Amino acid sequence: MNERAGTPAAESDLVDVTALLDAYFDLKPDVSIPEQRVVFGTSGHRGSSLNTAFNEHHIAATTQAIVEYRADQGITGPLFIGSDTHALSHPAQTTALKVLVGNDVRVLVDEFDDFVPTPALSHAILKYNNSGAEEQADGIVVTPSHNPPSDGGFKYNPPHGGPADSDATSWIANRANEIIEAGLIDVKMAEPSAIETYDFRGNYVDDLGSIINMDAIRDSGIRIGADPLGGASVSYWQAIADKYNLNLTVVNPHVDPTWRFMTLDWDGKIRMDPSSSSAMASVLAHKNEYDILTGNDADADRHGIVTPDGGLMNPNHFLAVAIDYLYRNRSGWDQGAAIGKTLVSSSIIDKVAESLGRTLWEVPVGFKWFVPGLIDGSVGFGGEESAGASFLRLDGTVWTTDKDGILLCLLASEILAVTGKTPSVLYRELTEKYGDPVYERVDAAATKAQKAALGKLDGDAITATELAGDPIIAKLSSAPGNGAAVGGVKVVTENAWFAARPSGTEDVYKIYAESFKGAEHLKQVQAEAKLIVDTALGA
Repeated sequence: MNERAGTPAAESDLVDVTALLDAYFDLKPDVSIPEQRVVFGTSGHRGSSLNTAFNEHHIAATTQAIVEYRADQGITGPLFIGSDTHALSHPAQTTALKVLVGNDVRVLVDEFDDFVPTPALSHAILKYNNSGAEEQADGIVVTPSHNPPSDGGFKYNPPHGGPADSDATSWIANRANEIIEAGLIDVKMAEPSAIETYDFRGNYVDDLGSIINMDAIRDSGIRIGADPLGGASVSYWQAIADKYNLNLTVVNPHVDPTWRFMTLDWDGKIRMDPSSSSAMASVLAHKNEYDILTGNDADADRHGIVTPDGGLMNPNHFLAVAIDYLYRNRSGWDQGAAIGKTLVSSSIIDKVAESLGRTLWEVPVGFKWFVPGLIDGSVGFGGEESAGASFLRLDGTVWTTDKDGILLCLLASEILAVTGKTPSVLYRELTEKYGDPVYERVDAAATKAQKAALGKLDGDAITATELAGDPIIAKLSSAPGNGAAVGGVKVVTENAWFAARPSGTEDVYKIYAESFKGAEHLKQVQAEAKLIVDTALGA
């Protein structure tokens, strides 16, 4: 933990926006250098122009690759595009528009030249594709999500509206790097004129009554504070307050590409993570002024829930409360609709699912795994431990197939309005029934070779029979819900578990661990987890 974590950003912490933008246009990537290649992680290509990792050539080549990919897939409908408030997002969107127009792609931008949250773009794609149109639409979101102000991000959402799967992103990244290496000779560009527009905000906000009990929130009169953290949801929250006549205040309506109003995250960096108590310190200062106080990251696909009695909720805790509440209060959902969770999310969700008599659908890390179930209604709720989730409309049909932080923040208000209890009170009630788990993620050093080996490790390679004094009952290298590879391992006992996965950006592997026997037991689980993994890797 950095000694300045949770303190206001100083002038020396701020990015030089002019230098950032100059680097975007001036620096040219060399794809023989791994750090300068186009690489799609779980949420698109990310990097800083200052490091020659997110520059005009990257975006031109990636957009051309997307054009070729959608043509190969027979996607001939419009492409929706939107961006967040990061400094690199606007020039990257402009570059993408030049390529899309140069390739005669029908493209739609925001009608009011507003920022576009990730869930609003997913909502737009699904609305178009469910309208009966013969041609299918897809989209691009220009955002690095909660990453620092120096970063840019670029992600592709195919016609299902959610994050593209690895088959698509691998093809797009490989083709983009080929285009860069060839000097962009295959890129077609034209001035982006006469582009069609779409009211992302109006369509999204007007439709919220189909998924959230807005009447209950309004009639309760609860005091709601919403902090966009300088992100794309800033005008959405005011529109929601006006449309539904809510007692809602936009706590911080300011947008600044340096994010000088933020408090520093755990590592001393500016990062718009609504699940971090350090990044949310300035928000938490207002916790007693509202009945529910919320935060979103820069593209509003993540949520942070603050209550007067509990402060900032751990994302796992709110997911458990949300699931318990929704499956007891959504009579329009199919009785067979499963509960979706990533395998590194808390096991208290497993206990909630069992109490509800619902199937638990446990998948690898990545929201893309929930997409098919949300589309056909077989999964009512999909959530990640990193504060990302979405769920079905009141009638059991699909809302978004990407994470929706605005939606989850509104759900917190609905829960309070309907039950009269804050989500943190409800979580304490769950722990009284099922136990009070302790959860933490830590990093362990690993070489690139060890990370590669861990990503392919089979659960059978683990020879240990006990973990922190309890017999091991499962060694997983594929997810129970869909059989997909975990990209690491998960080891489970009756009272605890750990999962180990390689980092995509650093020479470490991540150890997620949880214990229902307290903090000291968790430390023992973490220590033995490292020993078990290192032994399996031959370290």
